[in-house]
Amino acid sequence: MEVVKLLGNYDNFMAYSLAWAEKNNWCGATEPDKSKWLYQKYGEKPQFVLFGDWQICFQTYIDLYNLSGVQRPEMVARAKEVMGYEAQSKACDYWWWADALYMVMPVMTKMYLLTGDKAYLDKMYDNWQYANSIMYDKETGLYFRDGKYVYPKHTTAAGKKDFWARGDGWVLAAFAKVLSDMDAAKARRLSVKGKYRDEITKYYQRLAKAAISLQQEEGYWTRSMMDPAQAPGYETSGTALMCYALFWGINNGYLPMRYVQHAQKAWRYLSTIALQPDNTIGYVQPIGEKAIPGQVVDKNSVSNFGTGAFLLAASEYVRFLEKNHN
Repeated sequence: MEVVKLLGNYDNFMAYSLAWAEKNNWCGATEPDKSKWLYQKYGEKPQFVLFGDWQICFQTYIDLYNLSGVQRPEMVARAKEVMGYEAQSKACDYWWWADALYMVMPVMTKMYLLTGDKAYLDKMYDNWQYANSIMYDKETGLYFRDGKYVYPKHTTAAGKKDFWARGDGWVLAAFAKVLSDMDAAKARRLSVKGKYRDEITKYYQRLAKAAISLQQEEGYWTRSMMDPAQAPGYETSGTALMCYALFWGINNGYLPMRYVQHAQKAWRYLSTIALQPDNTIGYVQPIGEKAIPGQVVDKNSVSNFGTGAFLLAASEYVRFLEKNHN
């Protein structure tokens, strides 16, 4: 979707995405009975409608609704049903792992832009506050992946705090996406509580500052950000998400220009080491939730989410070049 926004229907990306959405009937998890909807633990069954893994697709559906030129009600009907239910519910403990912030915070802001219903922003804020209460580290400004990894209950083998690069990449990118939507709301003269915007901006800027302090000289972030020895070597998915979020902040005035050197170092890693001669994106840690000592991640370690993160970073890098070509 980010490539489509930048370049139009490049290489049939729009057509592919529409076909994907149609195949999935514009749904996430498919359980129709709301009394059976679940979210409080990891789940892949149809009942896990309220679990964030099953909601990130709504970001794409809403983008397709807005970008494809074909605004059929069914494209966003399930998103409205599910996210509307969540926005009106009393629970605020939906997001208990770092990935969920990327998966669902932008869904909430996109739903606000789609409907104008402030309940989406209120629920986003309340859910985020809950997430902060269980996995945000006030000392560093970084996020633990979830409550299992909070220091000192969990440490690296060397006894250090264990911040998973992809997890913090998800969060930093989430903040960039949410702030982008809040800027769009302002441009449309839709109201956004200053408290929400100001607080997310503060967390975003602090997380970005913490991240650049832990960047490796070659531009990447190791899987355990504060303890490279825990799982040494290249890793692309976390690096690409960081790169995207840094360039977005620079491009939109949220981060100072001195951060450019860090964003460019990350892009050099992505474009000269992660990008392979056959156009695959290597060094992507497989699906998981932590830095795993001894896990092999090499040029043949390829995953769709790593390629997607690369495209996010590449799109924002192009925008940076366009803004600064003189």
